[in-house]
Amino acid sequence: MQARINFERLRHDIETLATVGRQEDLGLYRMAFSDGDWAAREWLKDRINAAGLELYVDGAVNIHARLGWDGKRPGVMTGSHLDTVPGGGHLDGALGVLAGLECLRSIKEQNLRTRLPLEAVAFTDEEGRFGGMLGSLAMCGRLTPESLHSARDLDGITLAAAMQERGLDVAQVLRANRTPDSIEAFVELHIEQGPVLDRRGIGLGVVEAITGLFKWNVILIGRADHAGTTPMDMRRDALQGLAEFSGEIPRILEENGGARSRATIGRVTCFPGASNVVPERVECAFECRDTDETTLAELARAFRRTLSSIARRRDLMFEFEIVSEIAPVKCDSSVVQTIDELAREAKVDTLRMPSGAAHDTQNMAGLTRAGMIFVPSKEGRSHSPAEWTAWEDIEIGANLLLNTLCRLAS
Repeated sequence: MQARINFERLRHDIETLATVGRQEDLGLYRMAFSDGDWAAREWLKDRINAAGLELYVDGAVNIHARLGWDGKRPGVMTGSHLDTVPGGGHLDGALGVLAGLECLRSIKEQNLRTRLPLEAVAFTDEEGRFGGMLGSLAMCGRLTPESLHSARDLDGITLAAAMQERGLDVAQVLRANRTPDSIEAFVELHIEQGPVLDRRGIGLGVVEAITGLFKWNVILIGRADHAGTTPMDMRRDALQGLAEFSGEIPRILEENGGARSRATIGRVTCFPGASNVVPERVECAFECRDTDETTLAELARAFRRTLSSIARRRDLMFEFEIVSEIAPVKCDSSVVQTIDELAREAKVDTLRMPSGAAHDTQNMAGLTRAGMIFVPSKEGRSHSPAEWTAWEDIEIGANLLLNTLCRLAS
């Protein structure tokens, strides 16, 4: 018979944390190092201490709850993040942190036997106020002094300044790195943030791969002219060039991508922005995702060729800045198999699936064996107050996480 968590205690924690950082629009505002984020951190540390677990905060301000830790044996780790996007929901990240804490409490209280230590971690700035996944990148040793000192948010506040305001030294972030032999495996429980499980009526997703992505800032430059006197065939209209590029996205995905390919133009700025002036310049945020590295590289080449062709034909100049690039990763086959086997033992239907969103697991997979468990998101909603997962699904997911940790640690 499989072990079970104390679900009522987990539900209480979820409901309590959902009030921290909430504003009038019912959204949560716990951006990294904000007052809301800091209040959530202090609340979590109190819960770890109350559970009689060892509390440890590393140089990247990742919060660790530890059970059986001796610094000699590798530990089995779980976790996620407490920070949110502006106006975010109450489960994105928080579910994985609180379920991890509950798993360690249950193992301790029920005296479940494990051979290896266990850790539940709340990573810092997963959502990207200062670039994204700061805590897990630090743990994996993938940050540099230059990247830390250049990191800033959309308001121009630097990471160093935000940390200094909290009495922290940004240089200490580099000391959060762990060696591969210190972590046996990592598993993250997370809401799907998409509609697949909910629409198919499946209770659990077993993640096989996590999408990679590239983000570009694309600029097309034409010429501003009078909108009434300039014939259509004599215009150098930058916005029309972008519109053509947008229309080419489905074709490029079909010809150069696959079923897991996604591409989005998420923000457009037009200059000079007057109804009677032909647009001289447009800037857009463009993003493309896929779980296969070769496919992602081919899509990047195809989109670049298309931009060049459109610009040449319409007598425009174009340039793009690479904002970020994240390589796709595959989850460890043995961890995936363990999750799947335990789900079958519990008689829970599962779906092997990719993650279309980036997660801390993406970084942890470069450090140790890693896997993810998804629970359904109602109507696929996330990053908003409408984010919701049925309590029954949360309980099933948390119990699966508990038994997965026990098996990996035994």
